[in-house]
Amino acid sequence: MPSSTLAKVPLLTRVKTRVSRFFGPWGVFFKGFIKHPVMVGSIIPSSDRTVAKMLAPVDWDNTKLFVEYGPGIGTFCQPVLNRLRPDATLLVIDLNEDFIVYLRKTIRDSRFIAVHGSAADVNEIIAQFGFKNADYILSGLPFSTLPNDLGPVIAENTAKALRPGGAFLVYQFRARARDFMEPYFRKIDNGFEPWNILPCHLFWGWKE
Repeated sequence: MPSSTLAKVPLLTRVKTRVSRFFGPWGVFFKGFIKHPVMVGSIIPSSDRTVAKMLAPVDWDNTKLFVEYGPGIGTFCQPVLNRLRPDATLLVIDLNEDFIVYLRKTIRDSRFIAVHGSAADVNEIIAQFGFKNADYILSGLPFSTLPNDLGPVIAENTAKALRPGGAFLVYQFRARARDFMEPYFRKIDNGFEPWNILPCHLFWGWKE
């Protein structure tokens, strides 16, 4: 890039670009955190143990649509795809366009759909792709810091989007996420994963 052009690029933009290139997916994740800190649960992706424990209760043989809110750089995406049936779909939703662009470039699987949008619009989004309900919905969004009372809205719309017998899978650093789930899910299982940065609370809200 010519020096005259470089001088016109804001310093913060140049720094974020260099970080992205140097650290690969970690750079993309860090850039996303800097861009939308209240929408990203952590600056560090979840551990393999958190992923395995979070997904353990899923009935994969009877899963046609698995939805994830806030996939980031795809920490859960490949583990979910590895477990999904050949005719099933993984649909991820993120407000951060950088993450969506990155995922579309790096995940080459016909079962994978990445949508730039809000989790609050989950019912409209899954309907656009021909689905009436999701079997499971996974979220690492930081409910306690979401703006404009989005937490209750997302929890309510998630309950509507799930089929009976499906579940809302939530991992959070604060146990308060359960407070957002309780009005819409009568049965909520709890878990905890200490081998994560930071240690993580796990919740499975079942739609009866």
